Amino acid sequence: MAVLGVDGWRGRWVGALLNGRAVTLMTLDDVTAVLAVPDVEVVAIDMPIGLPDNRSRVCDDEARRLLSGTGAASSVFPTPVRAVLGTDDYAVARTLSRAATDPPRAPSAQAFQLVRAIRALDDALGDPPLDHVREVHPELAFRALDDRVRDAKVTARGLAQRLTALRRAMDVDQAMLSAPPRVPAVDALDACAAAWSALRIAAGVAEGVGDGTRDARGRPMRISW
Repeated sequence: MAVLGVDGWRGRWVGALLNGRAVTLMTLDDVTAVLAVPDVEVVAIDMPIGLPDNRSRVCDDEARRLLSGTGAASSVFPTPVRAVLGTDDYAVARTLSRAATDPPRAPSAQAFQLVRAIRALDDALGDPPLDHVREVHPELAFRALDDRVRDAKVTARGLAQRLTALRRAMDVDQAMLSAPPRVPAVDALDACAAAWSALRIAAGVAEGVGDGTRDARGRPMRISW
């Protein structure tokens, strides 16, 4: 059973193709390339899929709560409302978001940097959406793998904790040694965590947060791991 975990990286994607314990890291130019990887049962992607119209997503709120006290709660960005996908101008996006939400809120600059990738994914999913593509969050996966993952992923301790956790599920060291040039360790490990989540989704044993609602285009507002 091959599955694919995907993490965004500088306008491209890092993929982790997991088959048994063997995992292969790859770079993918766009979401079309992600969806074109052959013979994959589940694609687990660290990117919002279901988009709210006028409020925060329950799955984001619940994910943030689960990660509270771990130092990773801030890694769950508030998902931009769907109206924001219509612009690449941050000032316009802030205006559109404030007009759509009650109480008014605007996306952070960090969250807005994801808008192009969110739009590309939203377009590629089609109508009805591809049901084998699922939203995940690596920090939830790491802590499900090993609750001793506590330090930030950019630190030496955090990197070692994540490697230790992933070794339980896959041959991550070999994957890192064979990674494409210039792929950052943190993105490679996040893709591997997404692949572990994809495996659990495919096996029907994944956990998740969300209230069961779908957005205006029928995409589930749910995060799984």
